[in-house]
Amino acid sequence: MPPIGFSWAYLRVLRPLQWLKNLLVFAALLFARQASDPSQVARAAVVFAAFCLASSGLYVLNDIVDRDSDRRHPRKRLRPIASGAIRRGTGAIMAPVLAVAGLALASGSEPGALASLAGYLGLGIAYSIMLKRVVILDTLVISAGFVLRAVAGARAISVAISPWLLICTMLLALFLVLAKRRHELLLDSGRSLGRKVLDRYTPELLDQMISVATTGTLMSYILYAFSDQTAVKFQSHLMPLTVPFVLYGILRYLYLIYRRDEGGEPEVLLVTDLPLLSSIILYAVAVAAIVSVR
Repeated sequence: MPPIGFSWAYLRVLRPLQWLKNLLVFAALLFARQASDPSQVARAAVVFAAFCLASSGLYVLNDIVDRDSDRRHPRKRLRPIASGAIRRGTGAIMAPVLAVAGLALASGSEPGALASLAGYLGLGIAYSIMLKRVVILDTLVISAGFVLRAVAGARAISVAISPWLLICTMLLALFLVLAKRRHELLLDSGRSLGRKVLDRYTPELLDQMISVATTGTLMSYILYAFSDQTAVKFQSHLMPLTVPFVLYGILRYLYLIYRRDEGGEPEVLLVTDLPLLSSIILYAVAVAAIVSVR
């Protein structure tokens, strides 16, 4: 039996906490009133699992590429590959195996879901190898990955998804990524701790970009909530009631960024900050109640 530390390293390299991002796959279930259909839930769950495998493969690849710079970082140096708990060669085997396993699992889904996953993998590989070093594009690529998750979830259950929701998803993801870049830049403080692309950003530039992403996110969601198409789809004019939850969530996140210097790990912050988590839960409950009304 392998030592506990050995097994824990293999779990950590998969970054299971990051799988929270893949929950976007289930968004279409909620907004398309399909959450009560077991067969549709099962289809979405398969795609969710496929994205978890594929994303873990990309995380392993990214850790291999960044292993030298990670060793100079106060927190990232503890990652399994950077610390030596997992050999580079072992990681080089794990990455493609996980990616192929994800594609194989999604191959039984609708073609659109498989194509979305393949596109996500292609973008992820390009990001790890090259695009992470291209200023601005590095953030847009990550944001596009969130959109592909949402699209895959919709394609898996064969439903259409509102363009406004896709735009809102991308802008919200961009907001979170920019906040993370800001945190990394302030942590780095010129010490060359990791991302070379950080040298091309300034706190002032990132603040302006965060402002643009924040405004765009709110406006796109408000346009979605108040659109006639949304009202006809749900046979209800109540979706605007969800806007305050979205507004509070974004403002709370801005507070955490600028007053508490947080935002470096959004996947942690979204589930550990009680006011923020409460707004997310209340939003989900409100949407579920609205879309369930016949």
